[in-house]
Amino acid sequence: MKDGQRAARPRRADARRNEEALLDAAAEIFVTSGVEAPVRDIAAKAGVGTATIYRHFPTRADLIVAVYRHQVESCAEAGPALLEESATPYAALGRWIDLFVDFLVTKHGLAAVLRSDTAGFETLHAYFLERLVPVCARLLDAAADAGEIRSGIGAYELMRGIGNLCIGAENDDRYDARRLVDLLIAGLRPPR
Repeated sequence: MKDGQRAARPRRADARRNEEALLDAAAEIFVTSGVEAPVRDIAAKAGVGTATIYRHFPTRADLIVAVYRHQVESCAEAGPALLEESATPYAALGRWIDLFVDFLVTKHGLAAVLRSDTAGFETLHAYFLERLVPVCARLLDAAADAGEIRSGIGAYELMRGIGNLCIGAENDDRYDARRLVDLLIAGLRPPR
């Protein structure tokens, strides 16, 4: 080992739990209060001190990117789990879409903050597509194979449509994006 270099040590379990709690709390606060919410609100929700947040995420942009990545991973990991535990593939798809909508509402706020860093935003968007399109495709295929939805529905196309329905939902109390997404998902059913 050269001077000044240390071997990377695994993080302590409590540090990982604190970071998970922080990211979950930040995501929840971002949905309700926007990405400019006070750090003290996030810390209180996570049950940690503000110093803990700044130790993990020195800047707000660091926190926003970490929340984005954390939510993508949570959504990606939820797909297979929902297929295993749901009564039907269609039920799993519906539950996953609910998680995806929650993510999208937060993502729009995150995207607005990250636009100034075009390269960084493009990298995050590519990561989003790489992780989530295959999960959505697997759910769609399972529901189509079970005869619960029409076949031939593209994951990217569906996700893009859902994303378009969610744009601006956080700024208009009269607009219920989730209701429209539910109608869209109901429309995937084959004609009777």
